[in-house]
Amino acid sequence: MKRIISIVLCAILIMSMTGCGDADNQAVREPLPAAAASSELDIDLTVMSGTMVYSEVYNMVSAPEDYIGKRIRMSGLFDVYYDEDSGDNYYACIIQDATACCAQGIEFELEGDYSYPEDYPEIGSEICVEGVFDYYWDGGYAYCTLRGAEML
Repeated sequence: MKRIISIVLCAILIMSMTGCGDADNQAVREPLPAAAASSELDIDLTVMSGTMVYSEVYNMVSAPEDYIGKRIRMSGLFDVYYDEDSGDNYYACIIQDATACCAQGIEFELEGDYSYPEDYPEIGSEICVEGVFDYYWDGGYAYCTLRGAEML
């Protein structure tokens, strides 16, 4: 009996260590088709109440496929994440809820040739950014981003 339990535990351990990761889960960042990139503003989070903004951003993160190709404007706090494995910086607009207890962030990719930190604000600065919503997969996780973004 102990041998069967040991074998089952080893099998579970091996399966959990291999997980769902494979070469197909690498970062996929493909440009949006030209037709999907709207020039007209679809969602302006800067004119909504704090509760509505946080709710809308939560929806974007929860169901990103519903927002693909929509032009979105948002304001929040600037933040940067440096990925030591890839050497890439990821820039985000962090939006807090009305009570400032919870936060959601949306990554953005500025259009043009920018260099960090010279061309970006200080971390924690208030920013307003506009871009076309998209998402991509990296390591088995979906990440939301505003492509072709500009800081206003």
